[in-house]
This record gives sequence, structure tokens and C-alpha cells, in this order.
Amino acid sequence: MYCVKNYQTKKELLADFKAGKQTEVYQPNDMFGASGNGSVSLEGPHYPQPHKWYASATIEDFIIKSVK
Repeated sequence: MYCVKNYQTKKELLADFKAGKQTEVYQPNDMFGASGNGSVSLEGPHYPQPHKWYASATIEDFIIKSVK
């Protein structure tokens, strides 16, 4: 899954999360039928750029609730 905001680094994602900013995620083309709840893997930056970071997160209604 990707974050709606195209974070270039995991550090940027973590900074926004710790600052309390609501971070929404999505699955391109919803190829796996994402439910919007549960544990997910995140990657960035967005395709077609090469992925440089990965993270695990828990989401609720496509909003990050915790991130590692």
C-alpha cells in the first residue's frame, strides 16, 4: 500500500504521524481487495520511482493508527 501523500522517506512519514497528522493510505487499483482495516505493509515513494523505504502499519478505515 501507499500513503496518499508521497513520502520520499520513512522518516517523513514517522514525523507526520508523531505530529498527529492524519495519514491516509490506499492500494493502487485495489488489486488485493483491501478492506481498509488491519495490518498492512507500506512502501514509498510512489511508483514509478524506485521504492526506498518500507514500513508496517495498522490501519482503520484506511487511516494509519500505528506505524513501525
